[in-house]
Amino acid sequence: MKTFLTLLFSFCVFTAFSQHKESKTSQPDPTKKIQIVEAACGECQLGLDGKDCDLAVRIDGKSYFVDGANFNAYGDTHAKDGFCKAIRKAE
Repeated sequence: MKTFLTLLFSFCVFTAFSQHKESKTSQPDPTKKIQIVEAACGECQLGLDGKDCDLAVRIDGKSYFVDGANFNAYGDTHAKDGFCKAIRKAE
């Protein structure tokens, strides 16, 4: 019984600490200029080669894929104003 209670206590403590996350808000670096870029689907709108729809940006006329972005987190990509149908401005 003592072993069971020890394991249960350890599990509760581990669970409590693993769920604690500090809220961090991303702040722009004040020493750098904020840049306005064009954002859209790299394959559908910006002419990049690829196998699937992926988020990309165009900076000074050159297009780049964006790594680590959840493409669908920004709305329906195939809606009339979605990334596969329109080019948007982004900071």
